[in-house]
Amino acid sequence: MTRRSRAEMLKETRANLIKAARSAFAEKGYAGASMDDLTARVGLTRGALYHHFGDKRGLLAAVVEEIDSDMAMQAHEIGQRQTNSWEALMKEGEAYIELALDPEIQRIVLLDGPSVLGDPAQWPSQNRCLQATMTTLERLMDESFIKPVDIEAAARLLNGAAMNAALWVAGSDTPEKVLGRAIHAFRQLASGLRISPDR
Repeated sequence: MTRRSRAEMLKETRANLIKAARSAFAEKGYAGASMDDLTARVGLTRGALYHHFGDKRGLLAAVVEEIDSDMAMQAHEIGQRQTNSWEALMKEGEAYIELALDPEIQRIVLLDGPSVLGDPAQWPSQNRCLQATMTTLERLMDESFIKPVDIEAAARLLNGAAMNAALWVAGSDTPEKVLGRAIHAFRQLASGLRISPDR
């Protein structure tokens, strides 16, 4: 039997805590999740939690980072199925908004996340999305597909529109009804960047 290194054991402990926290935060919300119950679920102590994440808020930040990164990856994969860069960008934004219907995403990322961690635009996962959107817009501008525009400003506004639409869907009493309205408005707003909407 191969003996695992300390680094491997620490990585496994961190992964187990995040997995348990995802489950606890999804079931009970951030406020209702007990750290003692969570650590007991994976056979660890509060000390392990504090060592890896500092506190409960730090644990939530790690969980949000993981889920939001997964959301971005899923949305990107959907976008990549399109035949051109513009439709890829639109479908990626729409897919991100649609993921707001997922109960785990609603509760952890879109409801508890902003109330505990603050402005989503400052989250590391959102900053990576911003860079990816900027790259896509630069390519679209090089291809004369979109109007001359400040790339960072346009990327921030597009990403902000998608995030705020997702927040609206998640916080709505009728998320399925709101979804269609949000996606339609997102696409209409984004279309203002196009040189020729029929291209």
